[in-house]
Amino acid sequence: MRSALSLHRRLLLSVIGAVALALVVMIGAFNVVLRERLNHEANSSLVARGSAELASLHVVGGRLVAPEVPDAGAPDTQAWVFAGERVLEQPRASPALERAAEQLTTDGRRTMDPAGAKLRLYAVPVVAGGRRLGTVVTAISLSPYENTAQTALIASVVLGAVLLATVAIAARVLISGALRPVADMTAQAAAWRQVESSQRFNLGPPRDELTQLAATLDGLLDSVASSLRHEQRFSAELSHELRSPLSAVIAEAQLALRHGRTLDEHRAGYERVLAAAQQMRRTLETLLTAARIEHDHSHATGDAAEAAHAAARGCAALAARSGVTITVDDPQAPVRVGIETDVAERVLAPLVENACHYGASSVRIGVARRGGAVTFTVQDDGPGVAEQNRERIFEPGWRDRSGRQPNGHGAGLGLPLARRLARAAGGDVDAEPDAAGGRFTARLPSG
Repeated sequence: MRSALSLHRRLLLSVIGAVALALVVMIGAFNVVLRERLNHEANSSLVARGSAELASLHVVGGRLVAPEVPDAGAPDTQAWVFAGERVLEQPRASPALERAAEQLTTDGRRTMDPAGAKLRLYAVPVVAGGRRLGTVVTAISLSPYENTAQTALIASVVLGAVLLATVAIAARVLISGALRPVADMTAQAAAWRQVESSQRFNLGPPRDELTQLAATLDGLLDSVASSLRHEQRFSAELSHELRSPLSAVIAEAQLALRHGRTLDEHRAGYERVLAAAQQMRRTLETLLTAARIEHDHSHATGDAAEAAHAAARGCAALAARSGVTITVDDPQAPVRVGIETDVAERVLAPLVENACHYGASSVRIGVARRGGAVTFTVQDDGPGVAEQNRERIFEPGWRDRSGRQPNGHGAGLGLPLARRLARAAGGDVDAEPDAAGGRFTARLPSG
């Protein structure tokens, strides 16, 4: 919530600052242009008055003569008429203003703003026959123009302040309305207590930045929940697969402590403990390999035939005890699989071990490239898999209760682990119906 409020303040200050800067620039530019325009109008008025005064003068005998009777149509203005240094006409003015008017006749300037007078003087030479006969100096008050400029400045500043306040209020309302869903989402997320919860924002398909954010967060929550479910499943599978061998180890230890045993009985007990420990190790390695592959997207390759032979060698002792023969049908050409050889071997090992448990006399492992995948087939001459159990056998903890286990064993490392490892590598494991016995197919990416 505090983050949303902080963002609200930052956005509001940014908008107000930008609008304030724009208003300062506009008000400044407006007043500069207005003052220039008023200055131009003052000069135009001076020029017009000077021209009117010139029109009222006469030249008699080569000398400049001012009219004795003012023209009724002449403007009522302050004007000086100089014939050389002699003043022919002058208004009532202060000595300082008279000196400024006389100065314009000699220094060649056309305009002057005497200090403290709020007036502007304008000098126009009187020329007749190519000879300068005198000078006309007119004056105009700058007070109306300055008052206009001052009024415009105050009005524009007040208007700018009103506009800025209006924009600030509107921006606050609009930003608050725009960020209110974010604050609601924050409060909603804070109220959720479990990440794996199915609660989501559910704002619909992305149509703007806010719904895009909600969709992204929903996807992130789905990913986190999926990861948590994955870890929970991993823990459950690990617990299930380790429970049986651990129970065997504990049972053997308790039996050895309670009862005296012969050397052969001790040896047999140690062999069972060793087998259980090896099963736990293989289970851990398989689960950790699946977890590593799911998070490691590097492209390793391996030899498919070598993986098949490694799986067969790993189950040789079990095959001997079960009275079955394992045969590997090598492909005619080398086949590369898109995962490491030992990973492919771990996918096949549970299938081969399961076939050794259920097979009557033989187990065959086939390797072939089909399309963009490498297909391993593990077939035995046992009773096969019932149609209704083709998917159930891949469920963790499920055991066949139909009596179709001639050797009295389960699935070893577990078919669920084989399928999980194959899917982590981008493949799959399936059980196929076959009248001649059990048949499992493992598909892995081609290298």
